[in-house]
Amino acid sequence: MQSEELRAWLTLLRAPGVGAGGLQVLLREAGSARAACADIRKFRRQAGPGQVVLEQAALDWIEHPDRARLDADMAWLAEPGHRLLCCGEPDFPPQLENIAAPPAALFVAGDPAVLLMPQVAIVGARSASAQGLATARDFARTFGRAGLVVTSGMADGIDGAAHAGALEAGAATIAVVGTGPDLVYPRKHRELAARITRHGAIASEYPPGTEARPHHFPRRNRLIAGLALGTLVVEAGLQSGSLITARLAAEAGREVFALPGSIHNPLARGCHRLIRDGARLVETAAEVVEALAPGARALGADLRARLDGGDAPAAAVDGAHDRAQDPDYKALLGALGDAPAALDELVERTGLGPAAISSMLLLLELEGSVASAGNGRWQRLFASGA
Repeated sequence: MQSEELRAWLTLLRAPGVGAGGLQVLLREAGSARAACADIRKFRRQAGPGQVVLEQAALDWIEHPDRARLDADMAWLAEPGHRLLCCGEPDFPPQLENIAAPPAALFVAGDPAVLLMPQVAIVGARSASAQGLATARDFARTFGRAGLVVTSGMADGIDGAAHAGALEAGAATIAVVGTGPDLVYPRKHRELAARITRHGAIASEYPPGTEARPHHFPRRNRLIAGLALGTLVVEAGLQSGSLITARLAAEAGREVFALPGSIHNPLARGCHRLIRDGARLVETAAEVVEALAPGARALGADLRARLDGGDAPAAAVDGAHDRAQDPDYKALLGALGDAPAALDELVERTGLGPAAISSMLLLLELEGSVASAGNGRWQRLFASGA
C-alpha cells in the first residue's frame, strides 16, 4: 500500500465516531481511503439516503488530524514485523469478513500470515485454578503439535497458559488484544508478548498507544471467536467474559467446546451452562482436533484456491515453485511414507523442529500434497496412478 493511502487509512481509523462499519461505507462510496479523506465534506450530516453520516468531530479530525500522532503510527508500521492488514487486501483473514461487526483493519505485530491458518481459541477465567491452568497448557501443546494455531486474548489466567502451551510445543499462537498492539496488558505478560510476536502474532483493531478500556475486551472477543474454527472454554464462572466469546463463536457458526468440572467448583458453572445450551462436552484435546479437522481442511481448500488464483501472499506463491527441490520438504515427504504419522513421529524421523514441520505441513496441505488423517496425524496424498 502506498504511503499516502496508508496515512489516509490511519486518519479514518482514528476519526472519532466513524467506526469499522462507517469506514467501510466510506471506502465503498469513495473508492479509497485517500479519496474519502479528500472529499470528506460530502459525508456531512445532511448526506443523502444510503450514505454514511459523520458528526462534526469526525469531519474536523479528518480535515485537520493530529499529524504528530499519525507520524507516530507511520513510524510504528515502518518497523520490521509490523503491519496494517486492511479489509479487501488478499491476506486479510477471510474468516472475519462474515462475522457480526467485522473489523475494517487489524494492526499486527509479528507474522500476519498466521492469521490465515486454521486456529482454535482457548479462553477461560483470569482467576483460574492450578488444575485449569495446567489443562489449558496441555491442550494448547496438543493443538500446536496437531498443526492448529492457538488463539486467545493474552489475559491473565487461562489465556496466558494457552499461549505458553502453544509456544512450548514450538507452534504459532495469536494474541488478540484490547489495547494497541504496542502495549502489553497485563504488564506481567511482557516476556510472553515478546515470544508471541517472535513465534506468531499480536493483533488489534486499536491503533498503537491505545490504552486498555473495559469495553475494548468484549469487542476483541468477537475477533477471537471469528478467527478460530472453534472455541474451547476451560474454566469460567457464570459472569465470565469467556461466555461472551463462546456465544459469539456460536453465532458465527463456529464450534464451541467446554470442559466439565466439579459441581462444587464455581469456575465450572459457566462451562456447565454452555454444555446445557448445546456446547460440545470434551475431555481430551484429541476430541477437539478431530471435530475441527473438516473445518481445517475446508479452510485449507479455500486458501489453496486463493493461492491458485494469485490472491495468496507473495511469500506463499514464491515458495511454491521450488518447494519440491527443498531438502527439508523432501525429508518430510519421505518421512510421511505410505502411512499416517503424528507430528512427534515426523520430528523424530526428520530431525526438524515441530514449529518448522507444522508450517511445512500447512503449505503442503494448501498445495494438496498432504492431508490431516485425524487425531493429530498427517498423511501424504499421491497422484492417481503414482
